[in-house]
Amino acid sequence: MCSSDLILKLHQDFVEAGADIILTNTFGGSPLRLEAGNVVQSVKMVNQRAVYLARQAAEQADKQVFVAGSIGPAGQLMKPLGALTPDQVYSNFSEQAHELVEAKVDLIVIETQFDLQEASLVVKAVRDVSADIPLVCSFSYDRGVRTMMGVSPTKMAETMAGLHVDMLGINCGHSLEHNLQALQELKSATELPVWFKPNAGLPKVDQHGVTYYSLTPEAMGQEVSGWLRAGASVVGGCCGTTPEHLTEIVKSAKSFS
Repeated sequence: MCSSDLILKLHQDFVEAGADIILTNTFGGSPLRLEAGNVVQSVKMVNQRAVYLARQAAEQADKQVFVAGSIGPAGQLMKPLGALTPDQVYSNFSEQAHELVEAKVDLIVIETQFDLQEASLVVKAVRDVSADIPLVCSFSYDRGVRTMMGVSPTKMAETMAGLHVDMLGINCGHSLEHNLQALQELKSATELPVWFKPNAGLPKVDQHGVTYYSLTPEAMGQEVSGWLRAGASVVGGCCGTTPEHLTEIVKSAKSFS
């Protein structure tokens, strides 16, 4: 099975599990990421092919499924902590956003952000490509209720308030408990809907050297009602989330009242 077949099968499995939104395999599809990974394919080919595969799975579903263009962080720090300039960050994400919009994604999700300056530049780059495409900006809280750069949910909400983002989000974190605390703080700081997509626990390595995530599908599903009570508008799973996890998340979300 070739890589395209595997990606399509993953999308199909998540749709079958009940997903209403599937994300394109473009988290690392920006020029800076592709260059760092020694990927020779063009930004246009990588992003448009990824959208095509997700769209195939969405169109095969017996309900409406939205295709979200995923944009991850640059993978490098900005000056003065790193070498990247604001112009480099802007042009990097402008190119990726152009390809995703041209390929006709239904929305764009800027995810796993940790630095306010970078996130703001990514939002501006996307908005300069399309003023009206639905846009989510999601931060990762891997230090309790702070990002790697020390950004709080409140500060994130205040910064994003004037940048024409349609939804704020949380994806990945040190624990479900900390992610829930971040969600509660974020909801108190914004009137925008919140996208909540925690990881299935932290990665571990078994005795055979195989990586796995600590949270079972059933355990993750049991947490969903708490996410919804805290005000999440969209729920799902990030790292370590399998179709089995999503099945439990969907089941819990549908039974929530």
